[in-house]
Amino acid sequence: LGKFKKKVVRKKGAPKICWKKRSIFWDLPYWEHLEVRHCLDVMHVVKNVCDSIVGTLLNIPGKTKDGINARKDMQFLNIRPDLQPAEKEREKGKTCTYLKPAMHTLSKAEKKSLLECLHGVKVPSGYSSNFKNLVSLDDLKLTGMKSHDCHVLMTQLLPVAIRGCCSYNNLLRLFD
Repeated sequence: LGKFKKKVVRKKGAPKICWKKRSIFWDLPYWEHLEVRHCLDVMHVVKNVCDSIVGTLLNIPGKTKDGINARKDMQFLNIRPDLQPAEKEREKGKTCTYLKPAMHTLSKAEKKSLLECLHGVKVPSGYSSNFKNLVSLDDLKLTGMKSHDCHVLMTQLLPVAIRGCCSYNNLLRLFD
């Protein structure tokens, strides 16, 4: 595997080497020990990424990637001091950790606007699931999405829905 430093002379009847580059997956410590290395399902990877992004945007407990451990890592790396966790005293001697909302976390009005936009989406038959059935306006979350729905949401609908729900200043703040 990988690039050859010098030209390799094949013996007559030897198989031709068709791989010219080494995959970056070989840099992973566990990759050489996997029994089946060729089974990366792209649609499931997209679903996991979509669930993480939607969970972080909507600040869904258990689904967000912006938790206490991520904030402590930022504190350890000495980056984003405005987002570092703060200890606050609640009751007699009891303290709690307060996490300031990040810029990418949507407010309740923005969440409602985003989900109403997705709730009103109509797509051609067979294009994807009916998003009206996937949006829960009471809980302000998306539920029951299949991998193809996540793909459609990530590539087509989410950029338009975010553009529609956020003000221009908030969009600039997100990408700073």
